[in-house]
Amino acid sequence: MTISSSLSAGVAGLNAHATKLATISDNIANSSTFGYKRATADFQSLVIGGDAGSGSYSAGGVRTTTQRLIDEHGPLISTSNPMDIAVGGRGMLPVTQEVYADSNPGERPMMMTTTGSFRTDSEGVLKTETGLVLLGWPADADGNVATYPRDTGVGLEPVVINANQTAGDPTTSMKLGVNLPAVETEAGADGAALPLSVEYFGNLGTSETLDFSFTPTVPGTGSSNTWTMQITDSASGGAVVGEYTLVFDDSRADGGTLASVTVVSGGPYNAAEGTLDLTVAGGPLSLTIGGISDPNGLTQLSDSFAPVAITKNGSPVGNLTAVQIDEHGFLKATYDTGFIRTIYQVPLVDVSNPNGLTSISNQAYQVSPESGSFFMWDAGDGPTGEVVGFAREGSTTDVAGELTNLIQTQRAYSSNAKVIQTVDEMLQETTNIKR
Repeated sequence: MTISSSLSAGVAGLNAHATKLATISDNIANSSTFGYKRATADFQSLVIGGDAGSGSYSAGGVRTTTQRLIDEHGPLISTSNPMDIAVGGRGMLPVTQEVYADSNPGERPMMMTTTGSFRTDSEGVLKTETGLVLLGWPADADGNVATYPRDTGVGLEPVVINANQTAGDPTTSMKLGVNLPAVETEAGADGAALPLSVEYFGNLGTSETLDFSFTPTVPGTGSSNTWTMQITDSASGGAVVGEYTLVFDDSRADGGTLASVTVVSGGPYNAAEGTLDLTVAGGPLSLTIGGISDPNGLTQLSDSFAPVAITKNGSPVGNLTAVQIDEHGFLKATYDTGFIRTIYQVPLVDVSNPNGLTSISNQAYQVSPESGSFFMWDAGDGPTGEVVGFAREGSTTDVAGELTNLIQTQRAYSSNAKVIQTVDEMLQETTNIKR
């Protein structure tokens, strides 16, 4: 009984150390694999019951359990590809297999990876060479991402980057910094209107014009410090979209700044913000002319008519030149006109027990009962880290440590083999007693 149990324990030891050798071999083989998480083999003793002090002992042997340490993080390695993506901290990128990219979101298997080198295929789909397709929430034309459920893959779509993509950015706000000549509102001035044209961009990327006409009020004596500003829109066929009476301060403290703005027609004037709400052909447009006593808006000084500072947002139609991902997971497209627009948001997927995830090929993982259900966070929120572009996560394998384990495993395997050899010799001696 005791000799037989020793033989069984020796065989169990061979199996256990063979399993550990397999994990070591896998770790060393993947020491240069981006995103690889090392595997470990843990030993647990098997004890066969027996009464204490009975004078006999039966060897139970050993058993092994293996685990992949998914919650360990490898070093981040810089690259030159903007779509080389890694996660700096907890969380994983949502991906799916290429064959399921066109499936309904509810039927698409949810997979995760900690890093990937994504490039566009012939249809513009961002995927790795191994066929993992990056998933994200699409943004609308204004770059806003809608609210999607966080505990299901519904709403996630394959990220598609069309190299021939064009986009325009309509103008929604404009700031007008213009100096009007004070001498034009004095008695004896000719009262001629002063014109100014400012370009803006329509909803379809077309170039339109807001035409301003500043007409001074000329009094019989003294100075009126009053102007009539009329605004017409070229996209509306030259229709008047606003007319306002501007009165400027002539005091020592605030001389030359706006004293009052009276609406004749058009949108209201917000004195606190210094803005006019205009309605052009493409929709609303906020025009900043400056608040009361604000020296940075419209002014009336000296004898020169000068556009001091005119700024606006928007851009004409541009061609896609680059795509990058920021630390919050927002995928931003840059166009040759300088326009930058958010096109997708890539969330980070997290589970309660990352080490309980089911490991599949190509450094991808799936949810299992041991891992718990997943939840998708905005990068940097909750327990998750940030998204890092131009980077890959290196392997978590420590080659020096694995080689040390390899030597120890070899010695332990040889020792178990020696146990089996010794038991065989003892059994042979027992058999020879009968001869």
